[in-house]
Amino acid sequence: MKLIEALNILRKAPPESEEKFAASLVSGFTPLHLETLLAAQLQRLVPQRKIKVKTGLYGDFMGNLERVADADPDAAAVAMEWQDLDPRLGIRSLGGWLPDVFPDVIENVRVRLGSIENALQRISQEVPVAVSFPTLPFPPISFAPGWQASSFETEVRALLASAFDHVVRIPNVKVVNPQQLDFLSPLGQRLDVSSEILTGFPYRLSHASVLAELLSQLITSPAPKKGLITDLDDTVWQGILGEVGLEGVSWDLEHHSHMHAVYQQLLQALSAEGVLVAIASKNDPKLVAEVFAKRSPILPASAVFPIEAHWEPKSESVGRILKAWNVGADSVVFVDDSPTELAEVKQAYPAIECIPFPQADAAGIYELLRRLRDLFGKSAIREEDAIRLASLRQAEAMPRGEEVPESAREKFLEHAEAELTIAFAKETLDPRALELVNKTNQFNLNGKRHTQTSLQCYVRDPHAFLMVVSYKDKYGPLGKIAVIAGHRRAQTLSIDTWVMSCRAFARRIEHRCLDELIAKFGPDHIEFDFTETERNGPIRTFLTEALGSLPESPQRVSSKVFLERRQRTYHKILETIDG
Repeated sequence: MKLIEALNILRKAPPESEEKFAASLVSGFTPLHLETLLAAQLQRLVPQRKIKVKTGLYGDFMGNLERVADADPDAAAVAMEWQDLDPRLGIRSLGGWLPDVFPDVIENVRVRLGSIENALQRISQEVPVAVSFPTLPFPPISFAPGWQASSFETEVRALLASAFDHVVRIPNVKVVNPQQLDFLSPLGQRLDVSSEILTGFPYRLSHASVLAELLSQLITSPAPKKGLITDLDDTVWQGILGEVGLEGVSWDLEHHSHMHAVYQQLLQALSAEGVLVAIASKNDPKLVAEVFAKRSPILPASAVFPIEAHWEPKSESVGRILKAWNVGADSVVFVDDSPTELAEVKQAYPAIECIPFPQADAAGIYELLRRLRDLFGKSAIREEDAIRLASLRQAEAMPRGEEVPESAREKFLEHAEAELTIAFAKETLDPRALELVNKTNQFNLNGKRHTQTSLQCYVRDPHAFLMVVSYKDKYGPLGKIAVIAGHRRAQTLSIDTWVMSCRAFARRIEHRCLDELIAKFGPDHIEFDFTETERNGPIRTFLTEALGSLPESPQRVSSKVFLERRQRTYHKILETIDG
C-alpha cells in the first residue's frame, strides 16, 4: 500500500462519533509512516469501525510496552528492532562497537528479552497482541567480514530465537512469520539510513507497508475460508480419467505429475484441520470410485465430502455441495484447471473465490499451495475443527424435510442420546466463543461482532453472563456450537448475543438453551436484541415460532409464554462455571 492510498482510506473512514477500534502501536523508534499505514490497513480490514492508533514515546520501547494496558486498546501491535534490545545495536546510539562491549551487549539482550516476554504475558491477558521481532539487517558491529558468521551475532540471534519460541506459545499473542516477511520485503530493501538519522524512522516505505499489512492481519485475524471444492482431471491427478482409464491417471515423479500429489497432500492436511473438501467433476462416478478404491491416492475418499461426479454443469454440483455443507459461497474456494468451468461457477456464485489450477506448471502449483494455505490458515486447530467432517456425515442420519413424518423426527430426537454441556464463564474467555460470535451468520441474533477486549469487558459486568454450549449424541460430538451472552436486571433477562453453528440445526438446542436460562435465572420476561440481517433467517424463523409473532428489536416475551410454546426436548444437561 502506498502512503497516498493509506491517506485516502483514512479520509473515507467512519466519523469519530461512530464505534471505534483502538490499537496501540509499540515501538522504540518514531512510528511516523508505520502508524499511518497500520491505521489504513486496519481500516481496510475493519471498515465499519473508526480506527485509532495510539503510539508512545521515542526511545522508550519497554515503557511503551508496559503502558499498553493503561491505554485500554482493542489490540496491540509491537514492532521491535535491534536497538530495542540494546541501544548499541542501532546506528543512532554511539555507545561503542568495540569487541570488549560484546559480552555486555549479549547480557543486556538476554535480560531485555526476558522482560519483553514477561510484559507480553501480562498484556495478552487483557488484549490480543501482534508482534514483529527485529526485521532490519543486523548492524556491522562485529569484527568478522559480512560473509562470515560471527560468534557474537550468532549468540544474539540464538537468544532471539529462544525468545521467539517462547513468545509464539503465549496465548493471545501472534508473531509475524519471518519467512513471509522475507518473501514480501527482501532484507536489503528495508533499512532507510537517512530517514533513521534525520527522523528516527528506520524503514523504507515499502517495508513499512508490508509490516503494517502483516501486523494488521494478525490483529484482525481475517476469517479463514471454510471449504474447498476441487476438480479431478488435470487437477487432483494428471490425465482425463474418461480417456486414459483407471491406470492412465497419475500423480508421481515417474510420470512428471508429482505436483498433483503435493496438491493432494495439502488437501488431505486441510481436511484433517477441519476444512471441508469436496469434489465437483464431470466424470463417470464408477470410474472415480474405482480410482479412490484401487489406486489409493494421497487424498483418500474418507477426507472428502461430498463427491459430485457426473456430467451435469459444475455450478449445479457446487450448489448441492454448498447445501450439504450449509455454508455461504463467500466462505468457499473452487479450484479447476478449466477457465470455462471457473467462469461458469463464478457466474452462478459471484461470492465464491475461483482459482485456476496451473496445469503443467510446477512453480505455479507451488504458488497455489501457498495461496491456499493463507486462505485456510488458522492459529490453532480446535476440537470443533477435527470433528467437522464427521459431524456432517453423521447429520445425514437425521431425518429432515417436509416429507419426513413428524413422528419419525420425534423418535429420532428422543433416541439420539443427546447431551449438552453448558459452561458459564466469568474469568476465562473461551477462544471458541469469540470465534463463533464473529463467524456465525445464519443463527445470529443481530450480526454484532466482538473483539476479545470488548467481550471480556462485557462479561465482567456483574449482571452479565456468557453461556457456551457443547453438544454430542450417540452419532458423535459436534463440540462447542452455541454462545449466548446477556444480562439480568430485576426480573428481565436480556439476550444481547446469540449464535449457533449451522451444524447444530434441527436438534432443538435453541429451545433447551432458553429452558436452561429460565431455570437458572428465573426471569419473568426475556428480551431479545434482534436485528434482521441478510443471512440470519434461521433465528428469525425460530423467534417467530417461539414467540408467536414476527420478531422486532427489542422483542420481549414472558417466560411463561415461551415455556408454553417451546418444543419438547430430550437433552441430558451438564453445567460448569469457569471450567
